[in-house]
Parts: sequence; C-alpha cells; structure tokens
Amino acid sequence: MQKNNLKRNVVLGILFFLPVAFLLMLYPAKHNYLPLDIVNQNVLEITDFNSADDKQIKLSEHITVIGFLGKSPLKNKTTAFNLKELVYDKFKGFKKFQLVIVVPNGEQNEIAKLQKELATYEDLRFWHYVYGSEEAIKKLYGSLKVEHPLKNDLSTEDVFVIDKDLNQRGRIDDRTEKQIENKKAIVSLNAYNCIDVDVIKNKMSEDIRILFTEYRQKRKGQFNSTTRRAEDLKK
Repeated sequence: MQKNNLKRNVVLGILFFLPVAFLLMLYPAKHNYLPLDIVNQNVLEITDFNSADDKQIKLSEHITVIGFLGKSPLKNKTTAFNLKELVYDKFKGFKKFQLVIVVPNGEQNEIAKLQKELATYEDLRFWHYVYGSEEAIKKLYGSLKVEHPLKNDLSTEDVFVIDKDLNQRGRIDDRTEKQIENKKAIVSLNAYNCIDVDVIKNKMSEDIRILFTEYRQKRKGQFNSTTRRAEDLKK
C-alpha cells in the first residue's frame, strides 16, 4: 500500500512540476523579444482629409493599416478584399486597431458600392475611408517610406503599418536565415503588397502581431526599447 502511495505521489509531483519547469524555461525568452522596426518617422496626420460621416479619423493613438485605392476604387477592390479577409478580420477585435483607406474627393459613390460588397457578412466599424485632394494625398504619401510611387490614378497595391506615435513600422532587414548565412545584401520591407497573399498572410500578419505585443509589454512595463533588430544589425 505504501509503495502505491509513493508511486502516486511521484506521478503527481511530476505532473505538477513539469508545467512549472516549462514556464521557467520560457521566461528568459521574453528578453530576446525583438519589436517591429521603425523604418520611418513623422508620418503626416490625416487632418486634411474628411470622412463620409464627418467623423474625426486620426492616425495618432491607433495602430493603423493605411492603403490608397485611387480614383477608381472598384478597379482596385482586390486590394480591399485581401485586406479585409487576411488583415482586418484577424485584428479588428484588438484595442485601437483601425484600417484607413485613402481616396480622392468625388469617389464616394464607388466607395459606397465597395463598402456594400465588403460588409455583406462583417461589421466594418474599424474600417474607415478618408477623402482628400490630389495634393493632400500626394503629400501624405510623400511622408511615407515607400517601395513604389503612386500610380497616375493615385492608387497603390502597397499598404503601410503606422503605430500610435506616427512612426511607420516594417523590417530593416527582411532577409531569411538562409540569405543571412549566404551574406546576401540587406533588403528592407517598408510596405506590404496586398496582391501578394503570401506577404499579407505571413509577413504582415506576423508584424502586426509583434506590434501589438510591443504595446502590451509597454502597458505592463516590460518593454525594452534598446532590443531592436536595427541594433542587432549594427553589431
């Protein structure tokens, strides 16, 4: 009987201490956490733009994905649908997350049609459209670090991630481990191509998740701003 009790106690002890040991092993890992790089600062606030319902939309104090659909938004709806299905639907429940689409003045009717298609099954409370002049759109786009210029219709397939302090986020070093081992030249990632599903699903989704982790750690007082990928690159 004593033997059975001893065996039972040993088993219970192992079952109790294994999860604790696992958590202790994970604890140091958070010191290796690398936040998402700041690739550009001082992105312009969207004060020169209006929303459909005159609601004040701003980038500051939000984690924003911003895109440009141009003069014929319906022609560029693939960008919008990929954004909705692969980004918006995934992060819409996170505090202070928003998606902002920039379009020229006069495109309200096309946007209404696009919105109707997008909103068939989903609530789009955190999906906003802002309207501005061609000059204002170019000025806003000029404040971003871009991969490609705007097209003639003021659209682009690229979207950008902006943090609460109007910093543009991305990757200073977007090389794979194999490329690093082969000493390939550093390639940055400043924008995310919405037509490339692989980029949106694997890179952009991961980067936004990392950004939310950064802000969560800041709230808990656990964030160390000195541990950045940029610092590692300098070393």
